[in-house]
Amino acid sequence: MKRFWIVITVMLPTFIEILDTTINNVALRHIQGDMSAGIDESTWIITSYLVANAVVIPMTGWLSRIFGRKNYLIFSISLFTFASFLCGIATNLSTLIIFRILQGIGGGGLQPLSQSILLEIFPKNQYGKAMAIYGMGIILAPILGPMLGGWIADNFSWRWIYYINIPIGIISILMTYLVIEDPPYLKREKLKIDYPGIIFLSLGIGCLQVVLDKGEREDWFESNFIIALSIISFISLIALVWWELKKAKNPVVNLKLFKDRNFFFGNLVMFFTFVNLFGSIILLPIYVQSLMGYTAFLAGLVLGPAGIVQLIAFPISGKISDKINPKIPLSFGIIMCAYSTYLMSLLNLQTDFWNFVYPRAVLALGMAFVITPLAVMTVAFIPKEKMQDATPLSAVIRNIGGSVGTAIVTTIVSQRAQFHQSRLVENLTPYELPYQTAIDKLQDFLFTMPSLSAESLIYKELLRQAQAIAFNEAFWILSVSMFSMLLTVLFFKRPYFKK
Repeated sequence: MKRFWIVITVMLPTFIEILDTTINNVALRHIQGDMSAGIDESTWIITSYLVANAVVIPMTGWLSRIFGRKNYLIFSISLFTFASFLCGIATNLSTLIIFRILQGIGGGGLQPLSQSILLEIFPKNQYGKAMAIYGMGIILAPILGPMLGGWIADNFSWRWIYYINIPIGIISILMTYLVIEDPPYLKREKLKIDYPGIIFLSLGIGCLQVVLDKGEREDWFESNFIIALSIISFISLIALVWWELKKAKNPVVNLKLFKDRNFFFGNLVMFFTFVNLFGSIILLPIYVQSLMGYTAFLAGLVLGPAGIVQLIAFPISGKISDKINPKIPLSFGIIMCAYSTYLMSLLNLQTDFWNFVYPRAVLALGMAFVITPLAVMTVAFIPKEKMQDATPLSAVIRNIGGSVGTAIVTTIVSQRAQFHQSRLVENLTPYELPYQTAIDKLQDFLFTMPSLSAESLIYKELLRQAQAIAFNEAFWILSVSMFSMLLTVLFFKRPYFKK
């Protein structure tokens, strides 16, 4: 019974924190209108949170050793909850961005702390069950975020996407105080602060997150801003690796964990898994709304059944991963994820509703059979006393994978749509018989509607077709990159846990 309450205690704030990474996206236009902000300005509401979050996550283990894990967990939930309240009462865009940074700092430690606590309270032969619970939280939250955010913003006020965190945060603080205890090997330590490591980490991860979030909007390396941040990020990350491995006595991040073969390949697969997940989560709603004319509600319904599939599939994958070689369900999951995005690459402008739902449901099944066995094998040979150093590294790689996936697919769609538009328009000339025939027929049809022209309607359809082809190419690239991860399964050492 105590284990049950610990699971509820650590997963509740983690679910809300991950939810907050996507719940703002659909409410952004409401915030813009209320605060008279432009699109570029308002996107900093999302970017500021992601940057703060990304910087804090890898430092979680180090901060836990300094302050004590329970104390740091209570502090994180408290700051996240208080910052949510401040976001809700923000009167202008500048203060909202500042409060979102505070919220990101508070939320940064919640994902890795919850994962390390779950791995601690379950024996190694039940890691599959533990990671199935964790997987449901980290996968369902970004799916439900846009739907919940849109519903709240449309029916109440955008401020309530922050206010709903307050009662949940207060409950989580009380439950953490009553239920969570630090094990003997995680006592507070007096450590010399690793100032160079903190600086290199903050600059490297922070600038990288901004580049990934703003790159496509700024036209990537055509922007001096993106070039400068990319250089700073690259130099800082190289310096971080050198300093933490060679010089730091109390490193802020324990990069030596990557010497463990399972940990290295596990995080590599996790990175590409979240590239695939977030890439498809971003593209599919845009496809059905911008090209098919679906409402936000119908777009949400396209994603909705995937949540039901995952609620069923995650417990099953957890049991299977505890009973057989985790490489088997992992291989199945990778194939399903790759197959799902391949199906999405076959979508066209005549696709019906259920043929949009089906690939998303297949992806949900694949994710359940990737996340659980992969998490089991990634930390299989990591001692429990080092788990709080390992889980933050996995969390930051997972988050960066999601950001990279988003950046890649939006760039592919933008650039390839322009390419296909230029190629298709080559056939729209008076010398092409099919084009001229279409013009004549449309002009006859539009005789009673002089405000519309045949040329404009054909050009609009050309843009739709060009975008649809670009979407297909983006999905195909996601599929190939995911399928390539099947080779990494050969490099994992099979964990043997005592029953």
